[in-house]
Amino acid sequence: MKYLTKFVHKELKKHTFDYLLFATAGIFFIVSLNLFRGERLLEFVILLSFISFYIIWGIYHHIIDNSLHFKVVLEYVLIGFTILFLVKILILPELFL
Repeated sequence: MKYLTKFVHKELKKHTFDYLLFATAGIFFIVSLNLFRGERLLEFVILLSFISFYIIWGIYHHIIDNSLHFKVVLEYVLIGFTILFLVKILILPELFL
């Protein structure tokens, strides 16, 4: 656990801008979902936009870190679409009914 804490602290120090950008986008996403509550199609578009941002942010982060590989891109895409489908099923189930 001590190693994890040290790693996270080092990573946050090294990539402050990246994580600040991601946190800002996450807050904007949550606020946008609350503003457009009940507008199912718009909620889905906002969710899709955030997932797209997540994938692009992950690719950008690894380009800057010089550790971009196909496996990493595939991981971000799969995690992004898994989250998209889970949120779609759990939170926005009536969108296309």
